[in-house]
Amino acid sequence: MVKPDFDDIFMELAVNLAKRSHCIKKHVGAVLVKDTRIISIGYNGPPSGTHNCDEEFPETGCSRDSKGSCSLALHAEQNAILYAVKNKATVEGSTLFVTLAPCLACARIIYSMGIEKVIFLYSYAAYKGLPLDEGIEFLKKFGVEVLLYPKKIEVEDPLI
Repeated sequence: MVKPDFDDIFMELAVNLAKRSHCIKKHVGAVLVKDTRIISIGYNGPPSGTHNCDEEFPETGCSRDSKGSCSLALHAEQNAILYAVKNKATVEGSTLFVTLAPCLACARIIYSMGIEKVIFLYSYAAYKGLPLDEGIEFLKKFGVEVLLYPKKIEVEDPLI
């Protein structure tokens, strides 16, 4: 029996976590690890206890802010980092596996928290129709190692 690489396990977990999202536009999952141990997990959606967009607003999703983004949603990376910190886990020196490359705001948080490496499955810029992945460029500029996950993962969920 061939044992899977830890990177494969963590990225496949991020893909499965994305399926937990209640967002009607995009499903994103994240896994925060250190030394082959999972520190925290997250997926995008409103803060716990507020609402579930796909249940309460199935046609339109939650209301939009002035920039057209979800007004209450937390990104998968934010949820994973916040949960780790809330539970007093040290995220400095960790690796983040995420199904969608971090946006610029998430990249700032990732850098500020001392996360050393980000491995992503899909481009945020391609999803948003932007010319470049600003979050990825920011992380690279400030010394965070960033890698596109090199393998293909079969994804049945069209929103991932």
